Amino acid sequence: MRGPVFWSALAAIVLAVTTVWAGDTGRIYGKIHTVDGDVLEGLIRWDRNEASWVDVLDGSKEREDSDRNRKESLRSERRRSTVRFFGLDLGENSDWSWANMAQSGIRFGHLRSLEVTDDDRVTAMLKSGREVELFNGSTDIGSSIREIIIEDGSQGEMELTWDDIELVEFAETPAALESSFGNRLYGTLTTRRGESFTGYVCWDMDEVFTSDVLEGDEDRRSRKIAFSKIASIERYSSSGAQVRLKSGDEVLLRNTNDVDSGNRGIVISDLGLGQVIVQWDEFETLVFEALPAGLSYRDFDGGRPLEGTVFTEDGEELKGKIRWDDDEEYTWEILDGEYRDIQFDIELGLVQKIEKTARGDCEVTLWDGRSFRLAGSNDVDEDNKGIVVTDDRDETTYLDWEEFERVEFTKP
Repeated sequence: MRGPVFWSALAAIVLAVTTVWAGDTGRIYGKIHTVDGDVLEGLIRWDRNEASWVDVLDGSKEREDSDRNRKESLRSERRRSTVRFFGLDLGENSDWSWANMAQSGIRFGHLRSLEVTDDDRVTAMLKSGREVELFNGSTDIGSSIREIIIEDGSQGEMELTWDDIELVEFAETPAALESSFGNRLYGTLTTRRGESFTGYVCWDMDEVFTSDVLEGDEDRRSRKIAFSKIASIERYSSSGAQVRLKSGDEVLLRNTNDVDSGNRGIVISDLGLGQVIVQWDEFETLVFEALPAGLSYRDFDGGRPLEGTVFTEDGEELKGKIRWDDDEEYTWEILDGEYRDIQFDIELGLVQKIEKTARGDCEVTLWDGRSFRLAGSNDVDEDNKGIVVTDDRDETTYLDWEEFERVEFTKP
């Protein structure tokens, strides 16, 4: 538990919550066209836990057909045989395989529009003009989405289902808008090993606003506390959390997934990184802070091709456009990895360098100077499907993971 000195310092830095206009804090805004022909316009809360331009729309995408032969040559020793499953031939020698799809994601700020094309599929139009087909994104895409809420200026708060939506057009958030949900949660999370991450907060993969509530039992009594009243949350044990209120009172809550090991993860969305998801066993403290102004839809460019120099184990240098893991080739795309129960989803345009280590994982350095040693994903370990470099003469080189040493990206 923290001592008196800590709490005195905390009281000095925690500011009272004041109204901050939505246009200054990067709230998602746009028009939703429904299948019935209605057009609703306002602030958007997507699948409960995405509400700001920095938040990630999760999905999967299909690999381009032209990559299949490449993948075969890069991973021939790991090729799987074809099997029959519910009438489908699955495997890398079949017409369809798990290897033909890739996990993907994109921050909402890069999107110009989303067009619903099927029960579990959308066409995402980026600001760059590029179209990307996304599908099956956890609960972000498809009929399993938990809810989509738009705060329409004339109609009020409207809750929609996936089947209601035809098209979403995103736009710059007007400056003088106030949300009925209150302010977006923001703060600094510290892990049990001392790492700190600051940004927009999503608690338990669900609560993102000051009007949302933290639930738990206190001495066998059920408590619901609005996040607007909370100064900090500290992990007490696997089954409870110490909650310090802005009034100075402290409450020990237990026995709900908000405050015990059933917590689905605490997400910190950071403009200079992407997002991290911290599990309960690694979580130590979250201190809420005043919401900063200045985040804008204009801070996102829709992405551009990845470029840089790839260095091989043999000392060769290959410069040009880069396709990472035979899949990610734009700055908006996501590099996945794990470190000590922390999941990293890093926007590739924010990465300065990726270097393979002797242990087989990767040291990832960001343009802001931070670096993280990541593993646990084919983006950053021996399951990587290859690095493809196309030079200015349109000549292409394909590197297997064993040949790769490091990549230094050109700053976007």
